[in-house]
Amino acid sequence: MFNMTLTSRIVVAVFTIVLLTAVSGSLVKGKYAQLPTLYEYYTEGGILAGLETLPDTFLLNNKNITLFSGTIHYFRVHPQYWRDRLRKLRAAGFNAVETYVPWNLHEPQQGVFDFGNGGNDMSEFLDIVTYLKTAQEEDLFVILRPSPYICAEWEFGGMPSWLLRYPDLVVRSSQSQFVDLVKEYNANLIPLLVDLQFTKGGPIIAVQLENEYGSLAGDGSEEDVAYLSFLKEDYEKYGIVELLFTSDSSNADKGGLPGVLQTANFQSNPEGMLSQLKNLHPDKPAMAMEYWTGWFDHWFESHHTTSVAGFRDVLERILVFPASVNLYMFHGGTSFGFLNGANGEGNSYGADVTSYDYDAPLSEAGDYTDKYDACVETVAKYNKVLTKVPSPPEISKKMAYNAAPITGQLDFNQIIDKIPAKDRANSDNVVHMEALPVNNGNGQSYGYVLYRHADTSVTTSSVLQVKNDAIYDMGIVMLDGERKTEKLTSVSQVGDFGFWILKDATLVMNSTTSGTKTLDILVENWGRVNFGYRSTFDQRKGLRENTEILIDNNEITGWEVISLQFKSNWVNSLDGWQPVSSEMIAPKLLHATLEVDTPYDTFLDMRGWGRGAVFINGFNIGRYFSAGPSHTLYVPAPLLKTGTNDIAVFELFTAGNEIVFADQPYL
Repeated sequence: MFNMTLTSRIVVAVFTIVLLTAVSGSLVKGKYAQLPTLYEYYTEGGILAGLETLPDTFLLNNKNITLFSGTIHYFRVHPQYWRDRLRKLRAAGFNAVETYVPWNLHEPQQGVFDFGNGGNDMSEFLDIVTYLKTAQEEDLFVILRPSPYICAEWEFGGMPSWLLRYPDLVVRSSQSQFVDLVKEYNANLIPLLVDLQFTKGGPIIAVQLENEYGSLAGDGSEEDVAYLSFLKEDYEKYGIVELLFTSDSSNADKGGLPGVLQTANFQSNPEGMLSQLKNLHPDKPAMAMEYWTGWFDHWFESHHTTSVAGFRDVLERILVFPASVNLYMFHGGTSFGFLNGANGEGNSYGADVTSYDYDAPLSEAGDYTDKYDACVETVAKYNKVLTKVPSPPEISKKMAYNAAPITGQLDFNQIIDKIPAKDRANSDNVVHMEALPVNNGNGQSYGYVLYRHADTSVTTSSVLQVKNDAIYDMGIVMLDGERKTEKLTSVSQVGDFGFWILKDATLVMNSTTSGTKTLDILVENWGRVNFGYRSTFDQRKGLRENTEILIDNNEITGWEVISLQFKSNWVNSLDGWQPVSSEMIAPKLLHATLEVDTPYDTFLDMRGWGRGAVFINGFNIGRYFSAGPSHTLYVPAPLLKTGTNDIAVFELFTAGNEIVFADQPYL
């Protein structure tokens, strides 16, 4: 032994370490195998009480609990990945998951509800009951936020666009008209949740009344206590008995209801925010309902990130305070389709990108980040209740498939010819998309709306004027199918003709010939604002009724208004693809196919394109834009199929000649 070579000694040492590690690991696993699950620990002896408050702590079934929660929105994650994301949360030591509930998806048309079987493009994502049951199966409690308004960087803050058909409606108020609509929604949603409450053997331990209601007071509005009281009474009427709460990032004193737990939303200064809560109700525990782990991105910006060290520091300070915490977001996911929100007030407007990566502990594709590791270490340090946790699931394989060449196209007029009669209307004057007689009288929610005027007399330099208002949010003008507005590449352009800022805007439509032509104004809804004051929620898109369209000072009337909604059934029905032309004088649809042996997660690299949306097998995976910051679109493996996959791209300005795939995002 003593004459062993150095190499031999190293081999023996390594073998010894491996052996001791294996034995130690077995002992640790044996120890943890004896631990109870969360539900075993907190329901031992039967369920006698739900989540309750003491001055400095929560009790669950009469046992102390510090809430270590993380936000995962079921509607931003493909349902085949729900269990994976939830297990990754539990594996980090967390004991609860939090989610909003989007009214606009669950009641897409007034009186028509979808909780997973509605046959809509997003129906597969909407089985909230299965999601909540899956959370319980993964040994997680649930904090549910089903208020009519959710913010969430989600289109219109989660409210359905058909509300905008009511001219005098005041959202988030005790106005009887709005309350009656919320009552109908609650009557269909809340009964699904009642039996999923903790005291009835389910996972839900707390329910939010309203979201950041105090922020409405930023413009001097008085708090509508009657509205909050209505929500409380309506939830309780249907049998909600778990702990109720509100959450605010500002004006918390104007966002709460007496007797209801108030919680705080913030990214920094935890001591100041949590002390404000304790001043408001010293007899209740403090909780950060939203500790912002990162931030979201608007088009034209840089991708937002925060440091791991700073993230860990604030998280520790929350727990030391002491307070419970919910990480917003733990896993951001994706705002598929046209469902991204926006921020804005007046002429200030920023639409959110498709990716909701959020620089969170789990990436958009569900991969572990350094913040995840910080979560594991911090929760282990401060969690006083030791329970069984699963092993962290492996991350999904990412595949950079071979580029798919563009093989066909439909020019703009060919696209319009394929729009069915039910999505067309005639009107003397222009009308905003929500007021159109489409979708069974519910108006148009998302996508693009075309205002077409045939037989329009123009000269070689006619002046088009959009009078009395602006275009919401971007307008492209065409004469006989030829674009007359500039390609959008820079934020400096949004102060010019064609955007939301400039009212009474004019455009010289240079043309090689005079005569009678077809005038088209194609308007894109970039996403309705999800946060702001009361005045912010006038989010009618397209061209509004008070708008006059003039050419050379002569008003134009008699419009055909056409909805381009790009619903899956319509996209999947497209045929008659034509040979590809490099000419790009107007928006067009491009077609490609991808052959797949085994579906894997992937990303579309859209850096060679302008602005538009991509559809995989008819499903709208979201918008892209050359202005960035994000230049890839995440495609979860379940959206692909073995064999031939159809890809359609609606491009407004600059088309690429192939679809490029990547195994990582470019955010």
